[in-house]
Amino acid sequence: MSTRILLAGNPNAGKTTLFNALTGLRMRTGNFHGTTVEWKSGTLRLPGQKSSSRGAEPDAVEILDLPGIYSLKAATPEEAVAAEVLTGHNPDFPTADAVVAVVDASNLDRNLFLVSQLAECGKPMILAVTMLDVAREAGIRVDLDRLSERMNCPVIPLNIPKNQGVDLLQDQICQWNQMHFTGVPLPYKPTEESLCGAGCSSCPFSRRFTWSEQLAAEVVRTQHVARSRSTDRLDEVLTHPLWGVLAFLGVMTLLFALIFAVAEIPMALIEVLFGWIADTAATVLPDNDFGSLLSDGILTGVGNVVVFLPQILILFFFLALLEDTGYLSRAAFVMDRLMRKVGLPGTAFVPMVSGHACAIPAIMSTRVIENARDRLATILVLPLMSCAARIPVYVILIRLLFPNQPLLAALAFTGAYVLGVGAALGSAYLLKKTILPGESKPLLLELPAYKTPGIGNAGMHAYEKGLTFLKQAGTIILLISMALWALSTYPKSEPPESVLALRMQAEQSDSPDELLAAADREEARHAIEHSFAGRMARGIEPVVRPLGFDGRIGLGILSSFAAREVIVSTLSIVYGLGEEGEEDEVLLVDTLRQARHPDGRPVFTRPASWSLLVFYVLAMQCLPTQVVTRSETGSWKWPLLQLGYMSTLAYIASFLVYQTLSLL
Repeated sequence: MSTRILLAGNPNAGKTTLFNALTGLRMRTGNFHGTTVEWKSGTLRLPGQKSSSRGAEPDAVEILDLPGIYSLKAATPEEAVAAEVLTGHNPDFPTADAVVAVVDASNLDRNLFLVSQLAECGKPMILAVTMLDVAREAGIRVDLDRLSERMNCPVIPLNIPKNQGVDLLQDQICQWNQMHFTGVPLPYKPTEESLCGAGCSSCPFSRRFTWSEQLAAEVVRTQHVARSRSTDRLDEVLTHPLWGVLAFLGVMTLLFALIFAVAEIPMALIEVLFGWIADTAATVLPDNDFGSLLSDGILTGVGNVVVFLPQILILFFFLALLEDTGYLSRAAFVMDRLMRKVGLPGTAFVPMVSGHACAIPAIMSTRVIENARDRLATILVLPLMSCAARIPVYVILIRLLFPNQPLLAALAFTGAYVLGVGAALGSAYLLKKTILPGESKPLLLELPAYKTPGIGNAGMHAYEKGLTFLKQAGTIILLISMALWALSTYPKSEPPESVLALRMQAEQSDSPDELLAAADREEARHAIEHSFAGRMARGIEPVVRPLGFDGRIGLGILSSFAAREVIVSTLSIVYGLGEEGEEDEVLLVDTLRQARHPDGRPVFTRPASWSLLVFYVLAMQCLPTQVVTRSETGSWKWPLLQLGYMSTLAYIASFLVYQTLSLL
């Protein structure tokens, strides 16, 4: 049995940074039962304690990091969860033994409001005071001894980036741990007298505010310090209605570029690595269905999961740095007035911009949105932002539309992105008027002081989010990849006579490699056309024909549910190019341009190409994104709604584009 200690405090008080300092990588994460609220639990290794392969030692200390809250009155899901954990009514965690209340010295009176509620829970408590350097710069001095005397509990000053005070806190926790296991009562059982203050006795909020203000006035000494001119000048720009928006767009563009540029190398290396592993496995494993499942199903599925990691890690690393500096609060303030017009909060803009890299980390980053309705609306429209997986499809189709016309091609490419953004904002407005009625919650926040970001804390945050993705989404994505492999593999079909003829010619030829490659391509094309996936494609052909698509394009659309860019490899196979078509973009474009229907009509006409481009801008074809939506919303209802409305929107828009252009 271990001592359980809760970390509680206001947002931006330094609680999570303290948790990382105490536990390091000895943590586990998850969601509280029935909610999307995250918990983090870690093990504090005490002095002299040795690590064990079986987990924490019997006398280890378990640290539970509660979500940042302002009150225990359940106005938000986070506050409801925190109150349940503190009172021992949460099914996920037993009753805690003590509380470490993290308070911001630069906003002591506001932080003490929550401390008064924590004290009434009747648990032993330590006050961990952070931001003392920020307070000193503002001319604030806190009498820590007087605060300890008035609160009748230990008060530990902390400067976590400089690793000051963390050892004192660990020593105090170590003493508590020893007392806990020797049966000695832990110190500080708060009494009602310690919280008595002036004010209306029938109004608990008034009483608490009065108490916190009186105690803060008693222990805080302030000196007049001129407000930093650099801070004022920064805020004049970063919160300006025009310059603030432009600055935010610049910052997000830089972040967007970093996600693309920096992630490109590790993503390419991951793809090469898993390609090499799959090729090696194909030569080692038996040439049967089991070997194909391992190499083409499981290994490909694992690669499809891991390839997202660089974007997720980079996104959350830089978002953590921006949040640490105090900038994200200012960005949300600037964007709020614009986003609220369509029913989204200002804090939704960061996930929407990052959605241009990948919808999966973007949906995960909506956790910065506190209001449940606003967060859900943002999640539902995020996949409409043109992600990186759509780029190969855009490139192929725009080359078909505008060969050797780079200016028109660039305009079409830009138009695809603009269409996605417009569709997202329009969908958010419709959600506001229909199933998610009401205005976006007004943004009430305090602008934190500018600070130097902590690289280590940002790295820990990125690691945690990456691990969460692998645990929550990775397993289901792998299962989806295996299911799609099965659909494209079964039932088996005998190779057509053309394949047998090519193989016979190869046996009699002096240079058989080209003939054998052609036979392999024809056999792969025939196999996929006669598989369950191919039959499903032929089944939906009457449905997609009004959009200008045939069964082969329908098969590409079906395969795209694994990942949107898979249509490129699928079209390479069904048009007889095999893997070389996927690798040779020019060859694939030329082949598609020459493709014909049985009656001799071109398949990729201008109306059909425009229709397919619009379809891929608007359609929800990425099942891994659906998995993450399910994980973040806690229900399959919302990803199914997402799939339904986006598919309907894509179908109607493509139908109108194809039919209109065909008439013209």
